[in-house]
Amino acid sequence: MDFLTKAISYLKVNEERFLEELKEICTIPSVSTSPAHETDMLKTAETLAAHMRRIGLSNVQVIATQRHPVVYGESLAGKPGQPVVLVYGHYDVQPAEPLELWRTPAFEPTLRGDELVARGASDMKGQVMASLNAVEALLQNGPLPVNVKFMIEGEEEIGSPSLPKFLRDHKELLACDVVFNPDAGMISPECPTIVYGLRGLAYFELRVSGPEHDLHSGVFGGVVHNPAQALCELVAGMHDAEGRITLPGFYDSVAALDSAEREEMASLPVDEAYYQKQAGVPALWGEAGFSAVERVGGRPSLDVNGIYSGFTGSGSKTVIPAAAMAKISMRLVPNQRPDEVYEQFIAYLEKKAPPTIRWELIPMPGGPACMVSRDLPAVTALEQALKTVWQQPVCYKREGGSVPVVTEMQEILNVESVLTGFGLPDDQIHGPNERLHLPTWRRGTEALVHFFINMGQS
Repeated sequence: MDFLTKAISYLKVNEERFLEELKEICTIPSVSTSPAHETDMLKTAETLAAHMRRIGLSNVQVIATQRHPVVYGESLAGKPGQPVVLVYGHYDVQPAEPLELWRTPAFEPTLRGDELVARGASDMKGQVMASLNAVEALLQNGPLPVNVKFMIEGEEEIGSPSLPKFLRDHKELLACDVVFNPDAGMISPECPTIVYGLRGLAYFELRVSGPEHDLHSGVFGGVVHNPAQALCELVAGMHDAEGRITLPGFYDSVAALDSAEREEMASLPVDEAYYQKQAGVPALWGEAGFSAVERVGGRPSLDVNGIYSGFTGSGSKTVIPAAAMAKISMRLVPNQRPDEVYEQFIAYLEKKAPPTIRWELIPMPGGPACMVSRDLPAVTALEQALKTVWQQPVCYKREGGSVPVVTEMQEILNVESVLTGFGLPDDQIHGPNERLHLPTWRRGTEALVHFFINMGQS
């Protein structure tokens, strides 16, 4: 039995243990945005470090940052000249709220048919464990065919604010030939996917205030400009009738999609009905003149992620609220930068906000869009691995989400990334009842065994 066959056999023999280990890591509520979960963040990092040591990685460290620690481990027993692959991942997760919409508790992993339901199961503890399981299978059956390093951070879901300094401070430790990043996803269970473009992110909190305190709506209604009303008016004006964003100069830096790329996007198995079904909406909406896949992968967007004001309890309370707040995110495309978008947002508010209110715009961590070369040897190695396991052509796709670390690694470590992942569009990441399709996850783990072997041969 050759090395590859032994490693694949090892995966199948240990399927149930791998699932139990994934469940264990998903029980820890590693919510990076909440100070209440500081202890859980450290516990998750230490659990991952212990797992790395158990499977045979060396130089395993839990490295402190300004906020949440980074977990590092390596296997550098390969021959001189073998490439070094740095595997990136994150162990933090989004908050589970609203808890009442979960069919089972968010941090009590539950099997439902072929799916594991838990916060973080898909994004991205399942992807981290798939990478570790593949390396374990190789280490247990012979010398690793490629040098591997793991860097698993705890701040991706809050914009990775500590990561740039960490990368600069540990450039020698993280030196590599390519980064493997499984924080993307697949188009469908039968369509293995490599992502070559990611939108950037600009995130803001817009606060609007009016009276010094809540007012009686009978006494002051029609006299005082309601901050909640003013906020809604400002938000409504951020798009025109064609779905275009109205911030001054917003599209000045947007890189246009050329005809060849639009043709390739049109060939993907993701038509309008695909997005409508995945979202569960009666109809799609967006910028006129572009298809859904073009809007998601190649055009910028602006969305309200949350809005709050006044009385929201049961029953009635007739008040004019003193303040209102909205969380607003923008997904950016190549050539757009968060600092420029901030200035455009300020210009919009200065022009549109009425003198009857006060406003404050608070920027939060984000990052620019990135494009990855499709000519990298690692991309070829991954494409061959995916085709071997799925027996299907690989789809190349620009993704709508943001992974700021990709750009930061390009700029700080001077290294490119290859992106994939084994989550699916209907995994409900960031929402209630997040889930991981286990057959796809297991096929993905097998593909990673092939990938690392391919990299060793490259």
